Amino acid sequence: MIWVVAVVVFIMLAAALAVLFLPNMIAAVVASAVVSLSLTVIFAILKAPDVAMTEAAIGAGLSSLILAIGLKRLGYWKTDSIDKVKAGERHD
Repeated sequence: MIWVVAVVVFIMLAAALAVLFLPNMIAAVVASAVVSLSLTVIFAILKAPDVAMTEAAIGAGLSSLILAIGLKRLGYWKTDSIDKVKAGERHD
């Protein structure tokens, strides 16, 4: 069981670091959802299903939705690659 927790914690830490260093905002929102879903798995392993369901619904679902809507409204919802952005090519 300790190996499962160690793998989940490693995934959580990798996703948290990805949130900080990803240049694409949409990918950062997805990585933050992965952090929340990893925490959900840890809560389920610790036999706290009520907390796990709440974390999955609020942490991964609602928070990701609010972040995605915020990106869309602020104009950061861009899927262009970094090379196109650096070259000055924009497709709005």
